[in-house]
Amino acid sequence: MKSRTFKTVETRGIRLRVMVEGSGPLCVLVHGWPESWYSWRHQIDPLLAAGYRVAALDVRGYGGSDKPHAIEAYDMIEMTDDVVGVIDALAGPEGQAILIGHDWGAPIVWTTSIRYPDRVRAVIGMSVPHLGRGKLPSIDVFKELYKDKFFYQLYFQKPGVAEAELEADVPATLRKLYYNASGADGVSMNGNKGPNASLLEGMIDPNPLPAWLPKEDLDYYVEQFRSSGFRGPLNRYRNQERDHASLPELSTKLVPQPALFIAGDRDPVLRFVPGVSLADLCDRWYADLRGKVIVPGAGHWVQQETPEPVNEAMLKFLREL
Repeated sequence: MKSRTFKTVETRGIRLRVMVEGSGPLCVLVHGWPESWYSWRHQIDPLLAAGYRVAALDVRGYGGSDKPHAIEAYDMIEMTDDVVGVIDALAGPEGQAILIGHDWGAPIVWTTSIRYPDRVRAVIGMSVPHLGRGKLPSIDVFKELYKDKFFYQLYFQKPGVAEAELEADVPATLRKLYYNASGADGVSMNGNKGPNASLLEGMIDPNPLPAWLPKEDLDYYVEQFRSSGFRGPLNRYRNQERDHASLPELSTKLVPQPALFIAGDRDPVLRFVPGVSLADLCDRWYADLRGKVIVPGAGHWVQQETPEPVNEAMLKFLREL
């Protein structure tokens, strides 16, 4: 693994491990579940070569960052304030950054751009489009959509249950999660399971690993999650009602900055609502959406599975700002 430079950012009583390299305009990279700063390994050097200062953080609860125990410590307000804390530390209290997020990192950067419009120059989200704030918390929508089926976010709601399953064999957990949410033919994140199933039940354990996930990369993720556990990462899913109540402005405010959305055409997130592609519903929530790039053959881990088209789209968007 290539050697990288890390900095500890202290903000509002929490310490975040951030990989920081380069000089120039600041890009803050925010990963999703269950990932790491390392999820951006294919984007860091192209951004550095393009003249940016790159800051890829371990989100709170992950890797080398602090891991508060309380569920409410992972609500969206805390998460967006962490991103602004990184901007403060690296660009100053009036500085700006370009935000790039994937999976949960995408809602985090979309919401940061709305809450702190003067601190964000532009924003790229991957996998999860911004869809505003519905009448109900998203977890309540999922309860109705999946009342007779398994859905992983519903399974995550009771503290301790998913933690026990996922931490029992971390290498097998990550092999299955990364493969079954990828663009591989014939695999599925949720499968055709009843509502009382467990997450890993019925998932393919790939052998060999897919080409985009060499053993060295998987081993790094395993090391991180053996250290951190899964409680903090899972707590993000347990705040959807709190987020809905605390962020009413998302019902009306648009993402105001230049924005780009990237996803794989096989990403299961885009099919959360049966029969609908979420990518087709998001346009009206952006003031300046400059493109939607849907990468053929890619699944959920789009920037890891297909880094070349992702980097091409990302750098083209940044050059045109």
